[in-house]
Amino acid sequence: MIGRRWWLGLALALVMLSLATYVMHFLIFEDLHHILIFAIGDLAFVFIEVLLVTLIIHELLQRRERLLKMGKLNMVIGAFYSEVGLAMMRMVDGMQCEPELICRDIKVRKDWNHEDFAQAMAQLRQRKGVVKVEPSGLMAMREHLSQRRDFLLRLMENPNLLEHERFTELLLAVFHLTDELAARGRFDELPGTDLAHLGGDVQRAYAQLVVEWIQYLEYLQRSYPYLFSLAIRENPLDATASPVVT
Repeated sequence: MIGRRWWLGLALALVMLSLATYVMHFLIFEDLHHILIFAIGDLAFVFIEVLLVTLIIHELLQRRERLLKMGKLNMVIGAFYSEVGLAMMRMVDGMQCEPELICRDIKVRKDWNHEDFAQAMAQLRQRKGVVKVEPSGLMAMREHLSQRRDFLLRLMENPNLLEHERFTELLLAVFHLTDELAARGRFDELPGTDLAHLGGDVQRAYAQLVVEWIQYLEYLQRSYPYLFSLAIRENPLDATASPVVT
């Protein structure tokens, strides 16, 4: 309320100063015709000024601000995958794939363009099903997530996350999985129905993990080629990936 009164007082003071200046101009030069010509001309230009400042310049500044925020957010996403995401993807891959099947079949190359990344994300979104979890894999995942719970909480406190709805949904899915795993004791004593329920929670997080990972790789390719080179050599979706440069 006090802030609104201050703005109202400032606006009234500026209008009064403008009127006082016009009155002073008339008292000195006694030329009302000249005053009206410039006043109406200035008033006509106000609409163009609103167009230039509010709609065009303001939009350009907002777009630049959004790009800066997305750059900072992608740094957060990179930290998330380094600390949590990549290991989770490898754990899930080991649980849901039979030895004779190749589930890691997304081989990202340096020469990929936007269409290649979009096709890979569409392919990953189409994969359905429930992860077939086993007690040992769930135990390892619970330990991995519980040790990084504070890190995940700090990520949720980042205000830049509001600009990235998909990543926020991913964090919520990971948090839910963390709580589900922490709420249980021995996984080898769970009934099949509960294991299937946990498999659905794992699948929910995994489905978002892999899509967001491809999106993040596209950002690295465009902005940080040297980070992109290491990321594709460690790509958990590529069965032939190796950090060793050959």
